[in-house]
Amino acid sequence: MGHIRIGGRGTTRRMSEKEEDNWAGAPFREFQKQQKDAAKDNYITTGRGTTKIKFGDIPDTAGSTSSKGMWVSTGRGTGKRRL
Repeated sequence: MGHIRIGGRGTTRRMSEKEEDNWAGAPFREFQKQQKDAAKDNYITTGRGTTKIKFGDIPDTAGSTSSKGMWVSTGRGTGKRRL
């Protein structure tokens, strides 16, 4: 099944096959892993350019930590509420 793609300032419509999204979610995580594995022997600089470490030495992150129970400011920083 094709999808309508808009072109030329919205004046042209054409049908095309939709490729699989690879910019978010699990496909992107897989892409990131492949990129990291390919560059694991490259060096990157840290600390204002004073330290050099291998890219493969950086640990994998396993998602974000929960913000449950933290306080967030509201209303121009005058109030606060707990998440």
